[in-house]
Amino acid sequence: MGKLLERLKDASRSGAYRVRADAPVLDALGEAGLSTVKIVLGGATAKAEVLQRIARTLEFPDWFGGNWDALEDCLTEVHGYLLFYGHEGIAADDLGVLIDVLQSSAEFHAGQGEPFFAVFVDPQRHLGIEDLFREA
Repeated sequence: MGKLLERLKDASRSGAYRVRADAPVLDALGEAGLSTVKIVLGGATAKAEVLQRIARTLEFPDWFGGNWDALEDCLTEVHGYLLFYGHEGIAADDLGVLIDVLQSSAEFHAGQGEPFFAVFVDPQRHLGIEDLFREA
């Protein structure tokens, strides 16, 4: 767990990743007293629903415009660790844009010296993004 926690605390490693299961991430962050926000996307197939679930979970301000640019703007105020569940029904194009926005937000936070990790729970490893850590 030590190497995973080191990685999660390293702002320069911020990004969008995938894991097969959430338990190792939750355990590592829990050990360090760091909190994680869980965002459930299961059943959301339309872009508007995906954005609404993220906005609702992260308690975005009323001015949130429900588009990708507004998501990126709001994510500059979000710090830490996000776990995403249930991405399977989202259109490939929308999922790709979401991952790009999360990666861009992670780069912004890394530049500020703040860790920002968006981690998709992807048991089947369908997402074409990097694994957060090497799983046994």
